[in-house]
Amino acid sequence: MLRHRSALFLAWAGAVLLVTGYLQLAARVARAGAGMPFGDALAPGHIWRFLRAPADKGAWIAQGTVFLVQNVVLLVTAAALMTLFGRGARRGLERIARAALPLAPAVTLIAAVPVTGLSADDAVDLVLTQVHIVSGTVWLGGLVLLSVLAGARGRLSADAGLIWADMWRRFSLVAMVCVAAVVVSGLWMSWEHVGRISQLWTTGYGVALLVKILLVLGLVTAGAFNQFWLLPRMTRARRAGETASLFQLTLRHFPKVVWGEVVLGLAVLVVVPFLSGSARTEAGSPPAQPSAAIFTAGATLALALAASLYATAKTSDALARRPGAAAEAA
Repeated sequence: MLRHRSALFLAWAGAVLLVTGYLQLAARVARAGAGMPFGDALAPGHIWRFLRAPADKGAWIAQGTVFLVQNVVLLVTAAALMTLFGRGARRGLERIARAALPLAPAVTLIAAVPVTGLSADDAVDLVLTQVHIVSGTVWLGGLVLLSVLAGARGRLSADAGLIWADMWRRFSLVAMVCVAAVVVSGLWMSWEHVGRISQLWTTGYGVALLVKILLVLGLVTAGAFNQFWLLPRMTRARRAGETASLFQLTLRHFPKVVWGEVVLGLAVLVVVPFLSGSARTEAGSPPAQPSAAIFTAGATLALALAASLYATAKTSDALARRPGAAAEAA
């Protein structure tokens, strides 16, 4: 059942990737064309002319060529995943998933390839933006996938809790790394676009960013609840051999919290399109000026965040070793 659900999830993910990729490409064409309606930009002829446009003066490669390569990779990735709609292809689920795994982040990384030279500040901005996108996608995508798979609990044996305990524990480690990357890169981008704290509620960009920050804090709070409450109880139940309690924790309690995280994550995606422009521009503030002090502060913050996540993992392990009834959360 889990294998079947995984295959269908990946197949539908390929279909969604194909449709959204085409719509995104049309949106690029509409923005590039002077006053071109989005409906007209959907025409294959307009898209092909956009992709074949010559390079601008001073560019080492045409921007359209970069987008062409990006969409070829997107098409290959989507096609590979969509083969999983066929029953025969599902026998090679692991091979297809491993092949698509590096291609999926490559779609956004290729689009970020600069066509002209970059300053050091622009390079840092480019790298952290991609870190933000990829980390957020892995975090939210993993939550959605595991939530969908957990819905098959009605057809699983009581021993399935052992497998799911490992799955949740491993993903929690991945999620912590993604959280750290999202927070560090997000703070950099916030500093770039917001000059003063007051701009968070006095500008349109700031309000949208503030809403996003609150939603992400909700996600982090739910993750902390998993780390400090659910994961330790799962570990104690597993060590005590309490199969029924472990099943309840891994396939009933944990997915409920994760579905809450999914809702918050989707709300973040709804807010993202409103983050256009800059609060600094709206408020008439000068642009951000990176300096050695800013980079030092950022590095210090990153180290402090890494230390706090390490402490979180250790605290979770300590809580798991505390004596107590493992079934208390069942």
